[in-house]
Amino acid sequence: MTDSVVLKGMTWSDPRGYDPVVAAASAFAETHPGVSIEWDKRSLQGFETTPVDELAARYDLMVIDHPHVGSVADRGCLLPFEEFASEDALAELANHSIGRSFQSYFLNGHQWALPIDAATQVQAHRADLSPRVQNWSDVIRKAEDGHVIWPLRSPHVLMNLYTLAANVGHPCATSYGDLIDPETGRQVLEQLRAVAKHMDDAFYEMDPIAVLDELSSSDRYHLSPLVYLYKGYANDGYRKHRIHFTDMPVLGRNGPLGSALGGTGIAISSKTAHPQLCTEFALWVASAECQRGLYVKANGQPGNALAWSDPAVNAETLDAYFNTRLTHETAWLRPRHDGYMQFQEEGSEIVADALRGKLEPDQAVTRLNERFRASFNRESH
Repeated sequence: MTDSVVLKGMTWSDPRGYDPVVAAASAFAETHPGVSIEWDKRSLQGFETTPVDELAARYDLMVIDHPHVGSVADRGCLLPFEEFASEDALAELANHSIGRSFQSYFLNGHQWALPIDAATQVQAHRADLSPRVQNWSDVIRKAEDGHVIWPLRSPHVLMNLYTLAANVGHPCATSYGDLIDPETGRQVLEQLRAVAKHMDDAFYEMDPIAVLDELSSSDRYHLSPLVYLYKGYANDGYRKHRIHFTDMPVLGRNGPLGSALGGTGIAISSKTAHPQLCTEFALWVASAECQRGLYVKANGQPGNALAWSDPAVNAETLDAYFNTRLTHETAWLRPRHDGYMQFQEEGSEIVADALRGKLEPDQAVTRLNERFRASFNRESH
C-alpha cells in the first residue's frame, strides 16, 4: 500500500474499552504498512447515551451498545457487515458468541456490529469478607446489615427490573404492548424495594465503575448483587482488593437466567472511505485468535466464547468467566426498536422513583407500560 490510511475510531474510556482496541490497532498496523487507527474515547455515560448516527458522521469505527441498533438500522449510518464480510466468517463468530451477544447486533436482516466484549448483570463480592449469596432473600439480609452497594444510576436501575422479571419466568416485552404484566411488575418492584430501602441516596448517581471502585477499596461493603461484569476488578493489582464475580443471585426457581445483557460491539460507519479495511480489522478483533491473546492481555474483556473457555484467561480473573458463564449464556436481550433509547431513560426514572418510595409499585408499572407503548410511536429526530 503506497498511500497512508488513517482510520478514526471511537470507544469508551474505561481501560476495558480503550486499552484493547488501541493494542489491536497497533498490531494491525504492523501487518498493514501505511495503515493506522486512532482511537478517541468517551465516558461510560456517554457510551450509553450518545446517538450512534452522530458518531458515524465523524468516525470510521465505533464501539457501540446493542440497544442503539434499532435507532440506526434504517438510517443508513452503519455498514452492514455482510456487505464485505464472508458468510463463513460471520457464521464462525456467531458460533463463538457468548449467549445472545452476536444476535444482539442483528436487526432487520443485517449484522450491524460484531461482539468484542461480553457482559451482563452478575454478582460481585468480596470473598475475603463474606461468601457469595445464592438467593435474593440473602441479598435482602445483606442489605439490612449495611453490606450491599448497588449501581442505581440510569440505565442500571431499569436493568435490575429487567433481570428479576426474566429470572422469575416473566421477561419484559421487546415488542409493542405492555412492558411488564402488573403482577410480575409488582412482585419485582417489591423485591427491589426491599433492598433499596437500605441503600444510600448516593447510589442513584453511581454506575458499575463507581460501585466496583468503592467495593474494591474499602471493607464497608461486601456485595453488589446485580452489576455488569468488569473483569479488571478481579485482576491482581488493579485495585486494593480483588473482587470475585459469580452467577447472579436468583429470585425465581430456574437458576441464574434472565440477566439483562450488556457488552459492546464494533461497528463501521457507512461513510468510511475504507470499508474493506475496517471490516478486516473488526473481524480480526472479534476473532478467537485476537480475543484470547492480545485482547485480554491489554485489559480487554472478551466477547468470544473460546476466550471465555480458556483456563489461562480465567486464571488472571479469579475464574470470572467460568463463574459467570451460565448467567451470560442465559441472559435476556432487551428491546432495540427505534424509540427505545428514550424509553430507557424514562423507564429508569420511573423505577428509581418506585425504589425511593415516590411511586407505589402499581403506579410505577402503569407508567412503565404507558411510556413503553408510546416509545413505538415516537418519530426520531
